[in-house]
Amino acid sequence: MNNVSHILRLMGNASTASIKIGQINGVIAKLPQQNQRNNIFAFTSNRELKILKEGTYLAKDHALTVHLPKEASEMAVKRNASYVGILLFPGIHRINATSFLFNNQILGIEMGVNIANLSETIDINFSKVNMAGFNVSCVSWDGRTKHDGADNWITDGCKTKEDNGSIICQCSHLTFFAVLMSSPRTKISSSDLKTLTQITKAGCGMSLFFLGVALFMHFLIRKNKASEAVKILVNLFVALFILNLCFLINESIADLKIFAACVMMAAALHYSMLATFTWFFMQALHLYFNLYKIRTDIKYYLCKICITGWVIPAVVVVGLLASNKYGDIEISGDKVTSGNMCWIPDYSLHLGVNTGYYGIVFIFTLTIFIETVVQITQFSPKAKKNKMSTKKRLFSLLGLFSLLGISWGCAFFSYGRLLLPSYYIFTILNSFQGFFLFVYYYFSSRIIPEDKNQLKSSTHTIENVCTTSSYA
Repeated sequence: MNNVSHILRLMGNASTASIKIGQINGVIAKLPQQNQRNNIFAFTSNRELKILKEGTYLAKDHALTVHLPKEASEMAVKRNASYVGILLFPGIHRINATSFLFNNQILGIEMGVNIANLSETIDINFSKVNMAGFNVSCVSWDGRTKHDGADNWITDGCKTKEDNGSIICQCSHLTFFAVLMSSPRTKISSSDLKTLTQITKAGCGMSLFFLGVALFMHFLIRKNKASEAVKILVNLFVALFILNLCFLINESIADLKIFAACVMMAAALHYSMLATFTWFFMQALHLYFNLYKIRTDIKYYLCKICITGWVIPAVVVVGLLASNKYGDIEISGDKVTSGNMCWIPDYSLHLGVNTGYYGIVFIFTLTIFIETVVQITQFSPKAKKNKMSTKKRLFSLLGLFSLLGISWGCAFFSYGRLLLPSYYIFTILNSFQGFFLFVYYYFSSRIIPEDKNQLKSSTHTIENVCTTSSYA
């Protein structure tokens, strides 16, 4: 609509002019300087536009009608505007995996000046809307946001009414309008959301404290005695420490309503989460080398492990930063909004990147975990001299379960009847993960092999991977 002045000059003395650019249809109508009246514009099912007089019967083939109150015209004329433009844009792509626009179309209304806060609303009637299985809402385009996608479509200034298979959007401003069709996502109750939030904050706070203690013990007391396994474990501790810290302060940053700060907070949280996933993978990889006696005394082994563990997540986050994919989102239950969070507003992108990334990690770590359990179970009857107590063996497996981040796999079961139980299991195990790892770290560092002369035996090697002293 930037070339409207040129079109108005071409119109001469004509009061209206049809516009057709490819599949885009519309009309421009000149506004009289006095005696404004209500205007009605109607699109047929073939996208042909008609200008109707007030009181005209709306035919059944009118797929979309726009009732423009005279208040809007009077406000426009007072601000030296001279026209109203109505354009229909078809063929709009799907917004994301769960949302699309009705008939894949957008309606644009323009008067050349800012028109807002109308006391009499602009009524846009969309006919024959199949609402079965969808949440339907009238939305308008907000060009002020720095996102690109679903977050630009907002419900502010528009009310949604349903009437015999039609959707009526009652809006108090001018911009681009559409009907947003969204697949309903199951929401948990507000009480459950509050409980989960409290558990998460308590768990993250406890994990943050104990991870800090573990890092203090390592860097000031035991750093010189650390084995390769412990050095890898400490990197996981650092990633988890940053993750818990970012999560605890995230809401406070989001409440500041400073976009740049929220973007950086979201990027830091996302980076620490992906780094944690990557270090789960590194833990499993090192365990694999120990299980199958693959030599790790290669040149710069730990350096290569560290570069992989910290650089790969950075590449993903930098790419999303460059694409302006971070921002703030609302956390809501079934009735109320509980707060804001700096994260990835695009839900489909969040699923694709994070679920895909962890999915690769989960397959590998779960495979190594199962292989370790099988080998310990298989060899344990033969290892009478080096037989571990049931308590120690259970402790080893639970520690390994937490060490490899298997508990994050609960996210894959967050559907249907398993939604709420999986949320609670996921929240408890993962928010307290730092505490569990500290307990494992503390007790495993006190266990000493009973017979170092038998380290070459297959049974002792497998058990030693899980339970022997990290500093021996």
